[in-house]
Amino acid sequence: MRVVIAEDSVLLREGLVRLLADGGIETVATVGDGPGLVAAVDGHGPDLAIVDVRMPPSHTDEGLRAAIEVRGRRPGFPILVLSQYVEERYATDLIGGGAAAVGYLLKERIADVTEFLDAVRRVAAGGTVIDPEVVVQLLSRRRGRLDALSARERQVLSLMAEGRSNAAVASRLVVSEGAVEKHISAIFVKLGLDPAPDDHRRVLAVLAYLGHS
Repeated sequence: MRVVIAEDSVLLREGLVRLLADGGIETVATVGDGPGLVAAVDGHGPDLAIVDVRMPPSHTDEGLRAAIEVRGRRPGFPILVLSQYVEERYATDLIGGGAAAVGYLLKERIADVTEFLDAVRRVAAGGTVIDPEVVVQLLSRRRGRLDALSARERQVLSLMAEGRSNAAVASRLVVSEGAVEKHISAIFVKLGLDPAPDDHRRVLAVLAYLGHS
């Protein structure tokens, strides 16, 4: 796998390069701003971009805006966002622009190397990985129909947002897969997600959870 890293902190950037290399992942370019990210993706054609949210010149949301631009130019291109913060507007814009091959992790997750590398591989393979804390913070700002979900259903949906399979959700919650399937069915009903041949209800449920449905 070949990746581009967009991160203005040289120390963190080099640390990411080493972590990825230890996991057998090649970094083909590192950049420190949004335009550099767009150019690096165009120039190197990587399999994934790892992007910081806050980069020069204003250190607000340049990274996310550049990630959205990359996705606009290359629909479905895998993006894994790393941030110390939950940027609500652009986080949901990025996720809502196409749920496949998108990740949003808080930087503290990098400390768990195995979890971080797993997230990189899952996003590159087309999966969706959303940090549980991101889900919690976005959910706390957007209530509405989600109030109908039980505490257990919210746990299940949070794990779905992390990209976990039914088996993984069952293992994490120490319940049967059958119980997980029942919770997911209840979530679909409460969120008004009826079966449709062109819709992926699991993805739509996650987007609804993040306030994009």
